[in-house]
Amino acid sequence: MILVDQETCVGCGACVDACPFAAIEMADELPVIGHACTLCGACVDACPSAALKLDGPVREQRGGQEAWRGVMIFAEFRHGRLAPVSLELLGAGRHLANTLGVPLSAALLGADAPEFQAAKQSLIHHGADTVYAAADPDLAHFSEENYTRILTAIIRRYQPEIVLAGATAIGRSFIPAVATHLGAGLTADCTDLDIRQEDRALLQTRPAFGGNIMATIVCPDMRPQMATVRPKVMRELPLDESRQGEIVAFTVEKDLLSARGRVVESVVAEADQVNIQEAEILVAGGRGLDDPKGFQLLRQLAEVMSGKVAASRAAVDAGWIPYPHQVGQTGKTVAPKLYIACGISGAIQHVAGMQSSETIVAINRDPHAPIFEVADYGLVGDLYEIVPKLIAQISERRGK
Repeated sequence: MILVDQETCVGCGACVDACPFAAIEMADELPVIGHACTLCGACVDACPSAALKLDGPVREQRGGQEAWRGVMIFAEFRHGRLAPVSLELLGAGRHLANTLGVPLSAALLGADAPEFQAAKQSLIHHGADTVYAAADPDLAHFSEENYTRILTAIIRRYQPEIVLAGATAIGRSFIPAVATHLGAGLTADCTDLDIRQEDRALLQTRPAFGGNIMATIVCPDMRPQMATVRPKVMRELPLDESRQGEIVAFTVEKDLLSARGRVVESVVAEADQVNIQEAEILVAGGRGLDDPKGFQLLRQLAEVMSGKVAASRAAVDAGWIPYPHQVGQTGKTVAPKLYIACGISGAIQHVAGMQSSETIVAINRDPHAPIFEVADYGLVGDLYEIVPKLIAQISERRGK
């Protein structure tokens, strides 16, 4: 808690102005700390007379590693279902937890409903030992302020040494705020995670300098160690419906739900329905199409294969196809069973987003294109000659 030295306090109100959560009010010229306080320490830093102090070893605890144990993932729940990245995080978290010899937990926020109840069990069946579930009608829609306060409170109470979240639109928007309130480091867009045995440090690997190098980042002194992970770079564990775990209800205090913004309506945009990250077959086009009409041909190939269309950044920048189809470091990371790259040179930024595909087929008229270095099968030639033949052959075989 925050302690107020009444003899030192001058009643200036600087702490009220500094509090990002409006958790402090003045009464009889003294600050009164409300339940919305997250112990971020902003008021302590702002007090000109040093009248405010964090009680107990809160600040020291941030660097004291002994009290922090376990691995926790933030389970993103939206539109009535778990985001696929949540199950991928459980796969990565299970490896880390087993290496450290600690339990794996998941923090789940949302409104109590049948889908929410099913999500709890799904997290257990995919590897979680414990699910901390915060259910409230006000959590039906995502709110940065509410989610920040509640997840911060969950982490403070259960003190995991590692916290993982998806590098999604939601994860990117509020996880940095959680890390700030906890005084923790945060590595964004990780593509690999491991443990350094000698000091239990989390090795967080991510692309740097435009994807030209891979940097491994370590936060050895502060806990928890926090990272966001790109979707489709980790493998989820197989579903095990016989697996048992504990579901713990986290009581949501109303003071934690004092967001200044209000969600009037949530609409699933057409962009969200593209879902190239969930497709098992992707047909991607790049600058080598030479014309936006080339995507009409790729759509025909995708349709006969029951797949979806993707693209490189060059094609998106040219205005040939909308951004939700973009694959790469500045787009989406995908891992389909089959990835067909048509007219894509294979820049490292694009390869970073699709190299985890099970099978990669490249079609390019340049025999020296870098894409052939990562492809399992390569076809050198004009895609406008090759793709129609593929469509005809696949259609004929499917017809039989």
